[in-house]
Parts: sequence; structure tokens; C-alpha cells
Amino acid sequence: MASQDLRLAVTEQQPPLVRLALSEKFLDVCRAMSIWPMTFGLACCAIEMMAVGMARFDISRFGAEVFRPSPRQSDLMIVAGTVSKKMAPAIVTLYEQMPAPKWVMALGNCAISGGPFVFEGQYGIVEGVDQLIPVDVYVPGCPPRPEGLLEGIFKLQEKITGRRWWPLPKQEECS
Repeated sequence: MASQDLRLAVTEQQPPLVRLALSEKFLDVCRAMSIWPMTFGLACCAIEMMAVGMARFDISRFGAEVFRPSPRQSDLMIVAGTVSKKMAPAIVTLYEQMPAPKWVMALGNCAISGGPFVFEGQYGIVEGVDQLIPVDVYVPGCPPRPEGLLEGIFKLQEKITGRRWWPLPKQEECS
């Protein structure tokens, strides 16, 4: 299956009839502080995504705790793991079923670029989920640490509202 055979997601949206800047800013803050990610793990990166929901990292402190099982109830798709060409149509369908506004996070090297599965002659792996759907935040690593996923959530919140809501991590001096 050539890469030309993959179906790309439909991404156009209708503009609103009336724009009210102050109410849009308020709604953007509400959206950023109540992100509902979709339960969607494809490979080993999904284990790290599950760890973020546990007590040690506690994603609920940052407004993204409700992992939804349905695309119609979620506004963030975290693509965690290797995207095969067999799975690509399902990813596009799930993305198109999500209500607007919707965001996508590519979690791990496999979702970003195909990871270690990209080599000459390979035919079954999509070399980056951004070839199928638009990606808003990239979280690198193999697998990425749970702190990286939290930082990705912070970057997404910053993208939605235009400001960072959580303090930057302290840089420790190396001695």
C-alpha cells in the first residue's frame, strides 16, 4: 500500500456567525482547563499515558483527568504508539468523529516519525501521524516519560489560551 492510498482527515470548519472576543477568551480558558483526552493507545507509549492518570503524576490536577472511551465525548486525541497503515483509516475516522474544537498530541517517536520501525523497504508503518491528521503538540521519547506528557498538556493549554498556566520546572545545577 503506497502512502498515496492513505485517506487524509477532513479538517475544514465553518467560521462562527458572530465573534465576541471576550467570551471567546473565557471559553478558551474553560476549554484549556477541562481537556478530555480520548482513551487511545496503540503501543508501549500507552503505558506511560496510563501512568499519568495514577497518583504519582495525577493528570487531574491540571484539568485533563477524564479519559473518554468515545471520540464524540473527547476533545484531545493522544496518539500513543506506532501507527500502522492498517490502523490509519480508523485513526482518521475517530478524528473526524470528534467535535470541534479538537486537538491532537503525538506521543512518542513512533507516532511522530515511525520510530525504530522505519527502514528501507518497510511497508506497514506510517512515518508520522501528521501525514494523516493535523498534530498540535509533539512529545518525543521512546517511550516518553509521564512528565513529558504533562508538559505536552501544558503546551496545549498554552496554545489554546495564549499563556502558560503552570510554573516552569526548576533547572537544577549540575555539579
